[in-house]
Amino acid sequence: MKEETFIFGETTLRRNFIPNLPYNPALKENSRSLRKAGVFSEVLFWQRVHRKKFFNLDFDRQRVIGNYIVDFYVKSLGLIIEIDENSHELKGEEDVIRQKYLESLGIVFFRVSDLDVKRNLDAVMQILEDFIIQNFGLNQ
Repeated sequence: MKEETFIFGETTLRRNFIPNLPYNPALKENSRSLRKAGVFSEVLFWQRVHRKKFFNLDFDRQRVIGNYIVDFYVKSLGLIIEIDENSHELKGEEDVIRQKYLESLGIVFFRVSDLDVKRNLDAVMQILEDFIIQNFGLNQ
C-alpha cells in the first residue's frame, strides 16, 4: 500500500490522518465557549495558522476528541498543539493521563508555553515547523 504524502514547504510529509476519532457531543458547547473566550496566546497562535496560513495546513481550534478538548488539531497530521498556561503546572498528573490516552489513538503532541507564544511567536512557529518535519518528514 502506498503511503499518502503531501508537500510542506520544500519537504514531503507522510499523512497521519486518524479516522473515526472518538467524540463526546456533550463537550460541543464547552468547545464553542472556549473559542469565544479567546485566551490571548491561543488567539495569537490562531492568527498565524487559521485559513491555512501555515504551510497550507488546516488547523481546528478547541477540537473535541474523546472526553477532552484540545487547543489545536491538525487532521492531516494527527497532531495536537497544546499551549500550556501556568495553570497546567498544577494539573501535571491529569495532563499525563490525558496525553497518554490521546497518544494511544495515534495522535502526536506538540506542547508550547503560553509565555513563549506571547514573547516570541516567530520562534515558536519555527520550532513547530522543525517538529513537523522531524516527526512526519520522509527520510527523517
